[in-house]
Amino acid sequence: MLYPLPAVLVSCADREGHANILTVAWTGTICSDPAMVYISVRKSRFSHEILKDTGEFFINLTTEALAFATDYCGVKSGRDINKFEQLNLTPVMGILKYAPMIDESPVCIACEVTQVLELGSHDMFMANVKGVYADEAYMDETGRFDLAKAAPMVYSHGQYYGLGAYLGKFGYSVQKKKSRHKRKDR
Repeated sequence: MLYPLPAVLVSCADREGHANILTVAWTGTICSDPAMVYISVRKSRFSHEILKDTGEFFINLTTEALAFATDYCGVKSGRDINKFEQLNLTPVMGILKYAPMIDESPVCIACEVTQVLELGSHDMFMANVKGVYADEAYMDETGRFDLAKAAPMVYSHGQYYGLGAYLGKFGYSVQKKKSRHKRKDR
């Protein structure tokens, strides 16, 4: 009942350059120093062996505009089709040797597997973050990524949602309030 979860597109490729995209909702940060993330992938999935063999992948963040592609990549197998071609998505090579990133994604995180934990139905691929690519179209005037402008989406119990309104920043609950009026001492 943990909800919502990020719905990301994970891109990988085998050693011959055959690329694939899979949808993953079990992903997240596991360490900030060094920067580490994880994805959990069902052992029966086409990409599972690619990930184990090459040890690299990109986590491509999704947007409302990528909702169809996100769902499609979760229900269609790369054994049968080339998802990049089918969805008109653009594979772009970055710093990884085999895995391409998805050009249409606002943020692409280059990952190198450090450990695979076998956990029953899924294996957890823990990875070091080797680099992050962010589309300049989503950067604000201060050079900070504008999450609202990217219109990210999440997954919850078989459904996709856009994110709601901004509610506050970390620490706002204990931040000192600024007075609207200057107080005069009497």
